[in-house]
Amino acid sequence: MRRMSQITPSLLPFMKMHGLGNDFVVFDARSDDLDLPERVVRAIAHRQKGIGFDQLAVITKGIGDAHLTFYNADGSTSAACGNATRCIARYLMTQTGTKALHLTTDRGDLYALDAGNGLTSVNMGQPQLAWDEIPLAHQMDTLALPIEGAPVATGMGNPHCTFFVEDVAAVDLATFGALHEHHPLYPQRTNVQVAQIIGTDHIRMRVWERGVGVTLASGSSSCATAVAAARLGLTERAVRIDLDGGTLHVDWREDGVWMTGETMHVADGTLTADFIASCS
Repeated sequence: MRRMSQITPSLLPFMKMHGLGNDFVVFDARSDDLDLPERVVRAIAHRQKGIGFDQLAVITKGIGDAHLTFYNADGSTSAACGNATRCIARYLMTQTGTKALHLTTDRGDLYALDAGNGLTSVNMGQPQLAWDEIPLAHQMDTLALPIEGAPVATGMGNPHCTFFVEDVAAVDLATFGALHEHHPLYPQRTNVQVAQIIGTDHIRMRVWERGVGVTLASGSSSCATAVAAARLGLTERAVRIDLDGGTLHVDWREDGVWMTGETMHVADGTLTADFIASCS
């Protein structure tokens, strides 16, 4: 396993990608595993002194086509990141010429498909609906948490707290999200969504990601919101979700929650020796 002190710039290329403005730094480490301490992840995440990202992802060899590991901007890990999974799936499909992939994550096995017209679909698996799977601090009704606004709790490999509101634009998301991320009902913290029902197949949503803050989009949050809305009978199981950065289509099927949308591979680069040294 390579450690930062052993790395030269030519040996550590990175990619910058985004899904609807939800942006990522991605390392392809399939040829040699990469050790990234929290301090290094935080340094790369800094938008003025580093590269900047909402999440960082590392691609390694897996039992399928690849294994994905995700980090938040604060250096913590996350078992799931839907938009990063779609971006990496598109990269791997372009590289190999295949139209279907089997990916593994700490969330479990995920399957990706080329949906045509430049769109990429990922099956994020079945949602976690029981209080201890999400997880919550103790047993309770996950459809109506004892929090003002009666939000819905959902697990998508990471915990989510979804508030349905009349007008998402009226919510001070920076304050609201920071307050609820650390709510004592969520021992692992939580992603926070505010969602507005436009129609039975249409949702407007904004998101605060744990360990990151306000983001333009979030794939797992979109899946969690679609599941929550369907469970409450507010929408059908297939919905369009409009986020600050664009639109995702989510379909909760028998085999899992499928998410489809655009991706962008923005640039490739390498970290410099001076930057690597500054992280030690």
